[in-house]
Amino acid sequence: MDQILNKVGSYWFSQKASKEFNSVGDDINSLSTSIEGGAKWLVNKVKGKMQKPLPELLKEYDLAIGIFPRDATNYEFNEETGKLIVYIPSICEVGYKDSSVLRFSTTVTGYLEKGKLADIEGLKTKVMIWVKVSNISSDGSKLHFSAGMKKTRSREAYEVLRDGVSVDKF
Repeated sequence: MDQILNKVGSYWFSQKASKEFNSVGDDINSLSTSIEGGAKWLVNKVKGKMQKPLPELLKEYDLAIGIFPRDATNYEFNEETGKLIVYIPSICEVGYKDSSVLRFSTTVTGYLEKGKLADIEGLKTKVMIWVKVSNISSDGSKLHFSAGMKKTRSREAYEVLRDGVSVDKF
């Protein structure tokens, strides 16, 4: 186990993480650890270094750091294809400073590129009724949400990490 941790680098695991490894290859591509509640903790190898926190990744790609709930810390990102998979412990809703609400499934996928998250699955917003969000793009101080129609919101409202409130269904 010490050899694995040396290869992967020092990393702080939450107190709830169990110590059972599902799969580790000679050239470690990922490390899976079971966490209470059945979720998976995935750590991808990025040139021998650990992944950056999700808010940092979003900031690097010019998106607001608080788009996802605070507890959405586990993710997979393929830099070559731009595919992003974000894991959220439970279905939840997040209310933002501008009174908008986003509803998250336990897995949100999309394609991340500079200033845009496209082809999103697992995310809805309330526009009279719950509507699937298909794209989020950034334009200076504005975020544009495509959910059947394009809705522009102040980016400032999404710059703070917020806790999600659990809901029964997505």
